[in-house]
Amino acid sequence: MAAATLRRIVALALARTYQYALRTIAAPGLVAAVPDEHASYRSGISRVRVTVCDVGPRDGLQNEQTVLEPAVRAELVNRLAAAGLPAVEAVSFVHPGRVPQMAGAEEVVAGIERREGVVYSGLVLNAKGAERFAATDLDELHFNLAATESFGRENQNATPEEALAVLGRIETEKQVSVSISVAFGCPFEGAVDPEQVLDLVDRSTELGAAEVVFADTIGVAVPRQVKALVAEAAQRAGRAGVHLHNTRNTGFAAAYAALGAGATVFEASVGGLGGCPFAPRATGNIATEDLVYLLHGEGVETGVDLDALIGVSEWLEGVLGRELPGQVYRAGAFAPVSG
Repeated sequence: MAAATLRRIVALALARTYQYALRTIAAPGLVAAVPDEHASYRSGISRVRVTVCDVGPRDGLQNEQTVLEPAVRAELVNRLAAAGLPAVEAVSFVHPGRVPQMAGAEEVVAGIERREGVVYSGLVLNAKGAERFAATDLDELHFNLAATESFGRENQNATPEEALAVLGRIETEKQVSVSISVAFGCPFEGAVDPEQVLDLVDRSTELGAAEVVFADTIGVAVPRQVKALVAEAAQRAGRAGVHLHNTRNTGFAAAYAALGAGATVFEASVGGLGGCPFAPRATGNIATEDLVYLLHGEGVETGVDLDALIGVSEWLEGVLGRELPGQVYRAGAFAPVSG
């Protein structure tokens, strides 16, 4: 092999593209001798089936200036289910004085046209919310607690300890999923100790949670953080998942890292809507259709009809009277990648 070729290989290796260097410029036969270190990672991902839960009817709408009537919110739930979403977070049982966009949760539930195989859930923050949930026929209770005291007080007027006490008193035969907000960073306290978060995972599962979801409420997480936390939680909880916001344009990189680390539940919002009224500068969730495009392109099964989901975003754009943050619904799917 010529000296110039060797120098080119070294340069590319220093740029962390050694595999590419060997494939493009090395001597014949050399590539076959060098294993692709990413092959098993990709093949492992492609054999996975995950649950995509659309939280648009709840998280997506709770920060909107436009307050939609319960009948319209129920129609959104129905359209998402018809697009093949296996799970939809339909409502939040919060006081309408705190979040007027979520008023009339029971009316929304009454307007749901149930589809077999779809899990319909409601968010609960306190004992009163749990009582309201119990009076419905929803399938799964989503309980939220914060990773920090400051955000817990601001978001639901409860510290993590107080929220765990509420969780321990909830009696239900329904599946319980616990979401830990500000798991990767807090707008009031800054960095969050991963061990602190994992302690909440352990204590939540001890109290009966079948699933734990890490919420990047203010969109600060990077793949390194997500991979480490999810990989550890996957060994401790029945199911581990993520709820990501794309505030700093790292949401989809974080989702891919979570997938490789063992997450099987992904919460996202149709059209990329969302944000927390109690978190400064919090913006939308990763868009469900953008996430599904990525997952399908990687060979991951979701059961979602991407074209139908894009149609839901197009409909919602008309309802809200503005362009939504999502990108795939505007650009369209690309069949050679997403199928």
